[in-house]
This record gives sequence, structure tokens and C-alpha cells, in this order.
Amino acid sequence: MKRLIIATLVLFGLSYGTIQAGSVYLEIPMATGEPHPEGNVFWRTNHMDLLRHDRDLTMRQGERDIDASLASCVTCHAVNGPDAKPVTVKSEDHFCRVCHDYTAIKIDCFQCHNSVPADFGETSLMFNRPDNTLDILLAYLEELSL
Repeated sequence: MKRLIIATLVLFGLSYGTIQAGSVYLEIPMATGEPHPEGNVFWRTNHMDLLRHDRDLTMRQGERDIDASLASCVTCHAVNGPDAKPVTVKSEDHFCRVCHDYTAIKIDCFQCHNSVPADFGETSLMFNRPDNTLDILLAYLEELSL
């Protein structure tokens, strides 16, 4: 009888914990643009390979008209905060962070790239830095040109 009561309590505890935890599926924010022709599953599976491929085309071959640019991803997948402005990658609601936090994968794209659409911020994070990074860079470039 004691085992039956313990088993019942354990099952109740486990089921109650599952109910309290909510859904095991992520709530991924909806994009604002046109759907991807290849489908969401394709992009969820291959987005890093596509971004890496297009990065190589831009950086090494100089092609600027890229389908899967990080800027176009950020523009279409911007998530607005309570102030109706897109949230940055520092927010847990940022589109990229939802999945990356869930899978414990570090995002290093936004150390250099903007995490909000260009209309809402500077085109480069370099100009948003509180220190004198821009002054140092300009002095270095001046020195090179002498």
C-alpha cells in the first residue's frame, strides 16, 4: 500500500511539473516579410551554412547582392519590444537568441554586425561603442596613408 501511495505521488509530481513547465516547443517569433520559398525547416536546418557561404561570396569575391545576407535576415526577423522598436541581441526576445539560447549555441555575429535593422540604428556597431575605438581606428588609417 505504501508503494502505491509513493508511486501515485511521484506520478502526480512528474505530471504537475510538466504542466507547469509549459510546452516543450519554442515559441519562435514570426517574421514580417515574405515566407522563404524553401520553407522554414530548410532554413532552420541550413541557415548557418547559407550565411557562411554568402559571407564568403561577400568577403572574398566582393559580391554585395546576396540573398541570405545577415542584414536581410535581421530586417525580416526583427522583433519589436514594448517601445515598438526592434530589440537588440541583448534581449532574450531577439529572434536569433530564442533558438540559440535554447540550444546553448553562442552567437558571435553581432560582435561586428548590427542586431537590429539599419533603419533603427547605425549601420555598424563601431559607431555605438562607448570607448574611443573609432578614434584609434582613424588614427591608425591616417598613419597608414602617410
